[in-house]
Order: sequence, then C-alpha cells, then structure tokens
Amino acid sequence: MAAPLTPSRLIGRQRIPRSIAGVMGLVELMVVVAIISFLIAGVTPVYQRVQRKARASAIANDFRVFASSFQAHTHETGGWPVETPAGVVPAGMTNMELKTKDWERVTAIGGHFDWEKGQMHNGTRYAAALAITDTANAPLLIDLEMFRLIDEALDDGNLETGNFRLGENDCPLFILEN
Repeated sequence: MAAPLTPSRLIGRQRIPRSIAGVMGLVELMVVVAIISFLIAGVTPVYQRVQRKARASAIANDFRVFASSFQAHTHETGGWPVETPAGVVPAGMTNMELKTKDWERVTAIGGHFDWEKGQMHNGTRYAAALAITDTANAPLLIDLEMFRLIDEALDDGNLETGNFRLGENDCPLFILEN
C-alpha cells in the first residue's frame, strides 16, 4: 500500500498520475509533428515549382547571353564561327566574347551547350543555332514541361513554332538564323 502524500509534497502539484501526464505530453508532441508534416507536405510542391522555374530562367538567360555573344562575333567578323562539338568553345571566340567557363559547364538540365552551324534538325536546316545536347559525361534530361517553361521565357510558349524549338532527339534548340 502506497503511503499517502504529505501536504508539503502536494504544494504546486496537481493530483494527476504520472502515467497520464506522460501520455498527454506524447499526444501533444504527436499533434505538433502531424501539423509540421502537413505544412511540409503543402510547401514541397510549391518549392519544387519555384525550383523548376528558376532552372528554366537560368537556361533561358544563358541562351540569351550566348546568342548575343555569337551575334556580336558575327557582326565583328562577318560570319558565324565554325561548327564544334557540344561543350567546346568555337574557334575564334574569345573569353571576352563568350564566357568560356559558362559555355563548357554542364547545364541546369544536364548536357552541354552546343554551337550548331548549318545543321539539320527535324528536316530543317538552320544557318545558326544554339542547342543543349547529351554528352558522355552529362546526359540531357528530356523534360518537356521544363522545355515549355524555357520557351515561355524566351519565345511564344509553343515548342513547334518560334525561335525556341525541339531539335533532333528532343534537344532544346534556340535558332539564331534560319
């Protein structure tokens, strides 16, 4: 039989058995964890959408900057640079004209930037275009929704028309001259 509690031990305490007090703390903790889980579940899709838009904006910006560099080079020299493999800076382009480190790095969607001069894409020959293509060490992620976001930032939002289209093997293609 348990000894009765003395009045000095009851000061500032309620008569709740320890087991019930522990359960109430556990229930409260579980409610807090559930609320945090619901908040995270609600915020995650928003965060992913923001990330996708940021990647698309970065790619669109790179296309604009590189297109300006190639067009300036053409105006200064009178012709487009020669064709090169993906990720390789075209001969005659200087680091002042084209930020070579940005050109040579893997893009936000994989693959490397590729200078296309006089190449065929889906049955059409383009005089000058920029593309992002697969390379051995950087596979390109084929994501049509991402390509549409890039197209909305650069062009008309339609991958079938305008200057931004899908090239051979569904690579993104930014046409500088038809």
